[in-house]
Amino acid sequence: MTDVRASEIALNRALWSVLNERFTDAAAGDMWARPDMVWGLFAVPERDLGVMGDVHDLDVVELACGTAYFSAWLARAGATTVAVDLSGEQLATARRLQGQLGPVFPLVQGDAERVPLASGCCDLVVSEHGAAAWCDPERWLPEAARLLRPGGRLVFLTNSHLSALCVPAQEGVAGERLVRGHREAYRVRWPGGGIEFHPSHGDWVRLLRRSGFVIEALHEIFAPPERDDHPFYEIVSAEWATSWPAEELWVAVRA
Repeated sequence: MTDVRASEIALNRALWSVLNERFTDAAAGDMWARPDMVWGLFAVPERDLGVMGDVHDLDVVELACGTAYFSAWLARAGATTVAVDLSGEQLATARRLQGQLGPVFPLVQGDAERVPLASGCCDLVVSEHGAAAWCDPERWLPEAARLLRPGGRLVFLTNSHLSALCVPAQEGVAGERLVRGHREAYRVRWPGGGIEFHPSHGDWVRLLRRSGFVIEALHEIFAPPERDDHPFYEIVSAEWATSWPAEELWVAVRA
């Protein structure tokens, strides 16, 4: 790892310490308590998308899990889950909620670009608004492939490339005009801190294929009717996301 990338990762880790203190710790309890599995900023039900299938008895690794609510949902559905995140503060929140609500599963502090787990340890790698935006795709996609057994699946949600083109340079919600170039969105350093990656569709296809994946599906996620804006993530408004896709949900299979 280069010194530059190491400093970027340290910056992101520090940012998520602050975000957990201000927002995600308080929000985590409601997410853990949800009876249904949902995706993204506007809580689109998994039953409407149908990407996960039957996870019972599957070994699952969640990359960049945050407060690990997604792993909790998977564990309740019968999966054996391991949740990995760079932020010790977010994992502390997850550990508290394991004690309060359950279920209990391994929480591992680690970088999705260098995962401290054995090769071929799982049937499914999942990341909901984690690795895809905050980690270098040239590093985390090969790691996901390494973790998976042959025929295993990778499912990840990230911001739409279009939204990355439309979010103002000084942050805030996406508007109706393009404010950065197509290639410029690949790697964005926000003035308030944090480095994100927003590859184009062509980039994702190339990088997934290079890492040994066969693409199964791409779901473009819009806000359901009458949804409110997200309470703290300023990426897109619900109004914007009824006209354009806010997020992209990718499904790929390790060859």
